[in-house]
Amino acid sequence: MKKILLIDGHPQSDSFISSLCDRYFESAKAGGYEIKRLNVRDLVFDPNLKFGYKEIQQLEPDLIASQQLVLWCDHLVFAYPMWWGAMPALTKGYFDRSWLPGFAFKFQNSSPFWDKLLKGRSARILVTCDAPTIFNLFAYFNSPYTVTKKMIFAFCGFKPIRSTHIGGVKGMSEVKRKMWLNKMSELGSAGG
Repeated sequence: MKKILLIDGHPQSDSFISSLCDRYFESAKAGGYEIKRLNVRDLVFDPNLKFGYKEIQQLEPDLIASQQLVLWCDHLVFAYPMWWGAMPALTKGYFDRSWLPGFAFKFQNSSPFWDKLLKGRSARILVTCDAPTIFNLFAYFNSPYTVTKKMIFAFCGFKPIRSTHIGGVKGMSEVKRKMWLNKMSELGSAGG
């Protein structure tokens, strides 16, 4: 049975992202998948990586538990809003603090290459944005996907990595919101 970890990276529980995550979760569960959910906003941790990688801060219990969930899953769905061309600071802090050398990757001695320690897992990135999708593509060169897809997930060994971009959230009609919620039902039912 496919094991799915759903990470909701929105700092607010009443967001459209959280509604999309709810729909995905319910549909994946109904589809027979084993699914667990992690809401970054509910974790208790210091998001500031104070010493870089020179000295690793002791991980809080919530970060240790989140690492165990990442190791448990076959497929990871990561949802977040695009704020200032990237993920919210709290969510970036989650990655900084928990996806560390020795857990997510390992630098090789005397080499520019690294070991990808989270191989064998696939991922889907779900991003919402107030700007239209086409604007994100041409004005921002898909910045959230470049960072999240290539510099986090691919860097750590996830493959394949698919993405869903939902633009124009600000002022989005109820009809369009329902369309996206239905899309999350389809993705959840398919475990994708």
